[in-house]
Amino acid sequence: MHRFVQIHALTHYPPSNPNRDDLGRPKTAMMGGAQRLRISSQSLKRAWRTSEVFQEAVGDAKGIRTKEMGRIIYKMLMDAGAREKEAIGWTRSIAEVFGKLKKENKEKPMEGLEIEQLTHFSPEEQRAIRELCAKLGKENRTTNKEELELLRHDNSAVDIALFGRMLASKPGFNVEAAAQVAHAVSVHQVTVEDDFFTAVDDLNEGVEDVGAGHMGETEFGAALHYLYLCVDAQLLTKNLDEDGTLAAKGLRALVQAMASIAPSGKQNSFGNRVRASYILAERGPEQPRNLSVAFLEPVKGSNLLEIAETLLADTRENMGKVYGDKPESRVMNARTGEGSLENILNFITEG
Repeated sequence: MHRFVQIHALTHYPPSNPNRDDLGRPKTAMMGGAQRLRISSQSLKRAWRTSEVFQEAVGDAKGIRTKEMGRIIYKMLMDAGAREKEAIGWTRSIAEVFGKLKKENKEKPMEGLEIEQLTHFSPEEQRAIRELCAKLGKENRTTNKEELELLRHDNSAVDIALFGRMLASKPGFNVEAAAQVAHAVSVHQVTVEDDFFTAVDDLNEGVEDVGAGHMGETEFGAALHYLYLCVDAQLLTKNLDEDGTLAAKGLRALVQAMASIAPSGKQNSFGNRVRASYILAERGPEQPRNLSVAFLEPVKGSNLLEIAETLLADTRENMGKVYGDKPESRVMNARTGEGSLENILNFITEG
């Protein structure tokens, strides 16, 4: 595959609130002197990583990110025949390999099995944990130093290879993320609106009380968002132990999810199941660049999508002229029927 793969996408969200702040409002950002709707990169990455689209594409080649591995280890040990008292101690010795555990609580011992920070476990590490738990339960003994070397440099987890992993206590096993995801921002100015709603009690016949059974208020916005994704395909392959086939599968899965999966916040209330209307895919050795500057001046007009497509294409063209580089590209345009997602996926994984 080529060194860098860049994806620029335009995705329209109808009235919705897929990614909320601490007050429950849609996230926003000031850009070009105007308020824009924003969807955080963290929200996007989680939606893509945990989607059926992504998981079906990569199969078992994915990790699990959790604080709860200690509880899982404890259950494995108990199922393998360990006694409760020994299982608690063995669990702590195994789980703390992956991070600092919460303080022991003699009254609530299970709470002390939780890792303080989210930890991403590769399939190889999960397999090593299962095998050790089965061995300890069968032989009814504690672990030795060699058996606790459970962290692995070999890795077949596409999600870890793409999004990275940080282990504060074991930095030698950190993984540098091969994918960089920008916060999605609206290409035009947006005003966050309020929705006052009521709910009616089905059994209220209106004899004594004709009011609503419940009243509430929620905030929302509607916008055409610019999304940007850059993947260092060489680093992705390196992170996956030079397995080029798995790296290509992971890259296809990520871009397919980006095109078709949105964060699910307030989805039942707003039905914000959206797909990208426009994708510009690029590949090559050139230094990557986000093209959000195309929308520094808020887009105006009734044909926002068409204008945004033109601005994006023009900005790419002009960047290429002044810097003297222009990576190969392909376009998918659902508005005009040009190209296809399959063509995009084939393009980014060729060569």
